[in-house]
Amino acid sequence: MSSVNINIDVKELEGRLLFAIPKKGRLYQKCQQLLEGADIQYYRRNRLDIALSTNLPVALIFLPAADIPKFVAEGKIDLGITGQDMIAESNVKVHQLIELGFGKCDLCIQVPVNSGITDPRQLVGKRIVTSFTHLSKEYFRKLDEELKPEKPTTINYISGSVEVSCNMGLADGIVDLVESGETMRAAGLTRIYNIMSTQAVLISNPHSEQQEFIEKIKGRIKGVIAASKYVYCTYNIKRADLPLAVKITPGRKNPTVSPLENDDWVSISVMVNKKDCADIMDKLENIGATDIIIFNIDNCRT
Repeated sequence: MSSVNINIDVKELEGRLLFAIPKKGRLYQKCQQLLEGADIQYYRRNRLDIALSTNLPVALIFLPAADIPKFVAEGKIDLGITGQDMIAESNVKVHQLIELGFGKCDLCIQVPVNSGITDPRQLVGKRIVTSFTHLSKEYFRKLDEELKPEKPTTINYISGSVEVSCNMGLADGIVDLVESGETMRAAGLTRIYNIMSTQAVLISNPHSEQQEFIEKIKGRIKGVIAASKYVYCTYNIKRADLPLAVKITPGRKNPTVSPLENDDWVSISVMVNKKDCADIMDKLENIGATDIIIFNIDNCRT
C-alpha cells in the first residue's frame, strides 16, 4: 500500500466518520462533485491526504483507489468510494451501498490484433501481464485445470502501461481496464473476453460503529445520483388534455396537478429523465402544452 501524508493530530479524528476518497485518477474529479452535491464541505491543506469537514463530523482520507477496499474492510475507515474492480481484486468483504454510475469500464483480456488469438483458451500456458493479478490468476487457474497445459499460465504484475507489454515482448496477452477503447486500439490490441464490468461504488465497513451516520451520508449521495438523472419539468395544459399529458409525464409516482385561475387549465409539475427531456418537451408541445420549463435539480430524495 502507498504511504499516506497525514500531518494532523490524530485526536482530531475522534468521533468523526472516516470517509476514503480516491486521491487521483479516473474517479477523483467525479468524487469531488459528489461531495459538493452532498454538502460535505472541507478544506484540504497543502495536498495533505486528510481533510476535516467544516460542517459535518467527517474526515476525508485521500487514498489510492486500489487501497480503499482493504482500508474499509480491515481498518478504521467507515466509508469509501472505489471501483468494483478494485474490490474484487482486493478480495475483501465490504458492504456495497450504492452504484454511483460513473467510472464505468470493463476488465478485459486483450491480445495483439495480428496474433490470431480469438479465445482465452488459446492463452493457456502463455504469458499474461496485468495489474489485476488476483482476478487474472483466478480466471486462468480454472482454464489451466480444464485444459491441463504442460506448464501453467504465467501471470506477471506491472503497475502501469500494461498495454505496451505485448509490443515489448513481455506478454502474449494482457488483462486491463477498457473504457473508450482508444488506448487499446492505439496499442494494436483487441479484446477477446470481458472478465467483469465495473463502476464506482460507495462502500462501508461491515464493522463500523457509525451505521446511523453512514445511512445519512448514503441518503445524501443517493439524492445527488438521482438528481443527476432527472430534471424538474413544469407546464400548463388544458384540463381536457390532462390524461394525454400524464401519459407523457407520469413522474416517478404521480405528477403534481395544480389548478389555475382559468378553470379549463391546470399546471403540471413532475420529475422527468434528463436524457429524455427534449423529446418530452416536443411531445407536450404537440398536445397543446404551454409554458414548458425545465429546471436542473442539485439534490433530491426519491
